[in-house]
Amino acid sequence: MIRIAVLGDIGSGKSFFAKQLKIPLFCADVVVNNLYKKSRSLFVKLKKVFPRNLEKFPIKKFELINIVNKNHKNLKKIIKIVHPVVRKEMKLFLRKNRNKKAIVLDIPLFLENKLNLETDILIFIDADQKKVFSRLKKRKNFNQKIFRFLKSLQMPIHIKKEKADFVVKNNFNSVKMKKEAKILINKIIL
Repeated sequence: MIRIAVLGDIGSGKSFFAKQLKIPLFCADVVVNNLYKKSRSLFVKLKKVFPRNLEKFPIKKFELINIVNKNHKNLKKIIKIVHPVVRKEMKLFLRKNRNKKAIVLDIPLFLENKLNLETDILIFIDADQKKVFSRLKKRKNFNQKIFRFLKSLQMPIHIKKEKADFVVKNNFNSVKMKKEAKILINKIIL
């Protein structure tokens, strides 16, 4: 099985591009959102650490945002609880798809969390930083303080770009990105 990981900055279009590859996709953001909605055990673990901040199941994202806004160190506490569950889900995904020709991993902090294997194919999505930031500001839950903190957790973008096997320029033209994805997946799989 060929493992393809899509890398890039926050809001660079990684998830959109990953979907366009049209192969089994593990998207950590989707998994986390599903866990917040469906995992009572995750809620119980988080409630133990933040008893006054989480009202009731299912977990509401805005409650977690408020917890992080109160103290940035709380993000690390949340990560320590959530990430092991996400890794477990990723292992299940990999096991389930082990006979596929290729799979794609869309995981923020993929390199930072040392999830990469030597044989992984890394695709870096290169997007104009000003465009990315103006698009992020339009998101409903955008918070500049949290954004800066999340950026501080990432390795520098130029290092990710250097480590990549392929670099895809994203000018936020969906037709172009779909075409790039099709060309690239054919290069990788054939």
